[in-house]
Amino acid sequence: MGLRVAVFASGGGSNFQALAERAREYRVALLISNRAQAGVLKRAEQLEIPAHVLSPGSFENEELYIEKLRALLHKEKIDLIALAGYLSKIPPKLIELFQGRILNIHPSLLPRFGGKGLYGRYVHEAVIKAKETFSGATVHFVDEEYDTGPILIQERVPVLTDDTPDSLASRILDIEHQLFPKAIHLIAQGRVQVEGRHVSITPTIHDD
Repeated sequence: MGLRVAVFASGGGSNFQALAERAREYRVALLISNRAQAGVLKRAEQLEIPAHVLSPGSFENEELYIEKLRALLHKEKIDLIALAGYLSKIPPKLIELFQGRILNIHPSLLPRFGGKGLYGRYVHEAVIKAKETFSGATVHFVDEEYDTGPILIQERVPVLTDDTPDSLASRILDIEHQLFPKAIHLIAQGRVQVEGRHVSITPTIHDD
């Protein structure tokens, strides 16, 4: 498998597992978590994927934290970083080092319902409060702000009249498990081009 992917995750890790199990033209080669108690660490152990806990706050300064991250990513020959429920802002220096090679998945149709403080349940609460008829999931490239990088792919999910934040979250999570591997496969196939904020995907003869 060509593309080697590091997943950064803070929570239970269902997207991490989906990325690992659905991999065809890439390989999840490393997990980084910022929480020692994160459930994703158990999933990594079960899948026999190397995992490390690196909390920015446990380092004397950001430079030491970034150097440790850089060394791990270099050791595992990482080509792409996938943020899967990672609740720590990526330092600008790491974004610079992996320019155009960091992806995030967000549980809404960006640019709506994105930004600082809008993650997880908070997103779904805001969508329902706004009486939206659709929500969804977005895979986008990461820049130095929250949820503002160029959008790679999205998929819509209807918001039902009796939806709760939990029921909407469950249906969107099912979509995320399909969408994130699809996005990385597109990159692994060399079909993604980014020019400024515009992302284009080269079709194949099998695409509609």
